[in-house]
Amino acid sequence: MNIIIVGLNYRTAPLPIRERLAFLPSRIQEALAQLMERPAVRECLLLSTCNRVEVYAVTPQVEEGVEEVRRFLADYHGLEEGAIRPHLYAWCGVAAVRHLFRVASGLDSMVIGEPQILGQVKVAYSQACRAKTNALIVNRLLHRTFSVAKRVRSETAIAGKAVSIPFAAVEMVRRIFGTLAGKNVLLIGSGKIGELAAQHFLGHGVHSITVINRTLERARDMAEKFRGRAVSFERLSDQLVSADIVLSCTAAPHYIIRPQDVERILARRGGRPLFLVDVAVPRDIDPLVGSIPQVYLYDVDDLQGIISSNLVSRRKEAEKGELIIEEEVVRFQRWLGNLEVVPTILSLRRRVEEICGTERDKALAALEGAGERERAAVEVMASAIAGKLLHYPIAALKSSRQRRTGNYYVDALRHLFDLDPQTQSGAGEAAAEGDWKEDSQEGVE
Repeated sequence: MNIIIVGLNYRTAPLPIRERLAFLPSRIQEALAQLMERPAVRECLLLSTCNRVEVYAVTPQVEEGVEEVRRFLADYHGLEEGAIRPHLYAWCGVAAVRHLFRVASGLDSMVIGEPQILGQVKVAYSQACRAKTNALIVNRLLHRTFSVAKRVRSETAIAGKAVSIPFAAVEMVRRIFGTLAGKNVLLIGSGKIGELAAQHFLGHGVHSITVINRTLERARDMAEKFRGRAVSFERLSDQLVSADIVLSCTAAPHYIIRPQDVERILARRGGRPLFLVDVAVPRDIDPLVGSIPQVYLYDVDDLQGIISSNLVSRRKEAEKGELIIEEEVVRFQRWLGNLEVVPTILSLRRRVEEICGTERDKALAALEGAGERERAAVEVMASAIAGKLLHYPIAALKSSRQRRTGNYYVDALRHLFDLDPQTQSGAGEAAAEGDWKEDSQEGVE
């Protein structure tokens, strides 16, 4: 089986493309179920954030699996595959494992070391578990990923200086206004990004924070943390009239602020400009709003300049993180190799012992007058023959894990000894769970 990744991110696709391929949180499990219907997909996980959309899958054939996932992304969103293909990347094997480790550790983020991505990967895994699209390889890969991300953050200072997207959004606002003292802030959405932004806004001395959410109770919970007030979504227009700064980040499937809405609001603002920051993907605010006089609209891609200027101190720490990841990639690949080699060893041992046992029983049946001593000698001889027959092929299989000949030896032995594929699978799960003890320090973890 092979691990593949197909996706796009802020480097390969502009915001208009990313938002067209984004998956709504409420429909992730539906999407996973559809993806699992593809013949080449055996396990899968879907990560959709403001800066990336990635499908992680387990497939018997890399090329076929990659093509299936590309077609799925196009079909699901009703797009022509040719329109999105230039923006998509695909990784397989070692490169795929390395990519996921880098993503979860924050090394592949627009904001190097940002902590939100690890939580988003955990949510993606939880969704796969609920949709039952996870199995042996995805489970092991994701648990290893969480450990790697934790190690990178604990052994480096990659998260030492605040440069998250919420920080960048507030910093951009501060640079434009000069001071935020006395400003009224409206937060649309009560998720983690809004909560982090509220912390930064309070640190700059804003006058008030108002939280709007479709679920009023959630808005109240967040507002209480920041001495703010909660307002129902139906009162959005009224709040836009009084706000100086609006930051929006919801999971709405459509625009919640449109040009006609803003034009009506401006008429009630007495000539005061309206400052809007939209960090949602798909976007909450129609881009045409930005063309209206007295309206200043910024989206997540506009934050890159501020983010880049704050990353110098993290780059050296990121290099340390890359070394950790390379070490962990080798470790995971060793385990993955065992899924092929160890089950074959176990199956081969069973087959040889079965043959020797059958011949031993025939010999003992023919020795009608033999005593206990003679019978014991036959037992020992049969066991010794099995051990000597197994020694060289098992040694070759073990050493093949350190080279690139593992699959060749595995396939040859399976064919020559007619090893049952079903037995292979069962043995693989046993080995993965730690039942295979031999070579435990360097083999199966």
